[in-house]
Amino acid sequence: MPGFVLRRSASGAVLLFVISFLAYLLLSIPDNDVGRQLLGGQASQDLVDAKNAELGLDRTVLVQYADWLAHAVRGDFGTSWFTGENVVQAISTRLPVTVSLMVGVTLVTAVLSLLLGVWAGVRRGPVDRFVQILGVVGYALPGFLVTLIIVVVFAVRLRWFPAIGYTGLTESPSGWLSTVTLPIASLSIAGVAGVSQQVRGAVIDVLRQDYVRTLRARGLPPSRILFRHVLRNAAAPALTVLGMQFVGLLGGAVLVEQIFGLPGIGSMTVTYTTRGDIPVIMALVMVTVIGVIAVNLLVDVLIGWLNPKARLT
Repeated sequence: MPGFVLRRSASGAVLLFVISFLAYLLLSIPDNDVGRQLLGGQASQDLVDAKNAELGLDRTVLVQYADWLAHAVRGDFGTSWFTGENVVQAISTRLPVTVSLMVGVTLVTAVLSLLLGVWAGVRRGPVDRFVQILGVVGYALPGFLVTLIIVVVFAVRLRWFPAIGYTGLTESPSGWLSTVTLPIASLSIAGVAGVSQQVRGAVIDVLRQDYVRTLRARGLPPSRILFRHVLRNAAAPALTVLGMQFVGLLGGAVLVEQIFGLPGIGSMTVTYTTRGDIPVIMALVMVTVIGVIAVNLLVDVLIGWLNPKARLT
């Protein structure tokens, strides 16, 4: 297992370097006069050129990237071109909001998908058809439409939860729960719909295996067969889909944070991308890629633990 984790970590480090280079290169292609944006249209060209030189934009892209990389490996992502705020501090204040949202969605998706998928796979019949219908409907509904319906019903009409705003967990646990409940619910519906179908299919496939029939013939209790054998072998494909859902949440968080007024990195990405603030954008790209790599590594480790054959592939 240590060698397995080391190989996955090394490939993740290579991927991180490649994506950082491509992202910096693509961000540098647009011919945006940053100095002119910062100083205004009335500034003289000499002042604009001096400002660009101060930001290091008068150098080649490769030199700029090498300088950025040398600082980034030390945890120094510089300061924002437009606000002068330290990039690490700006992201660290917003990252807990997005992380709490994504962790909550992942937990809700995992629990509900497991319950619905196992229920449908074991019971079959009307229960199976009911879960399949729920999955199709939940997966087919557009995310923005689901979010708007949830806001109108539970925030505007019933007034059970606030429509916008965020309360930190350290400030008030109950207030935090009330502000993240609707965003988590809106992001979880599509995830539960997709993952539950994967769990259902995996459970049905495992239940049809010869060794399961052998275990039943030996008189083992159905609960023991389900929890010790069926779920263990059916977990791998479900974990893979759950990991993909987690990665997909990064895109969904942008919409949800905008609608609910959450001060996370999703809304931050929209704001600083429209400005072309490369130091902040690059830091956000690195945070996102590191999160994706960490989730994929965790999924690979769990699958390798559940299925030793996966460590050899």
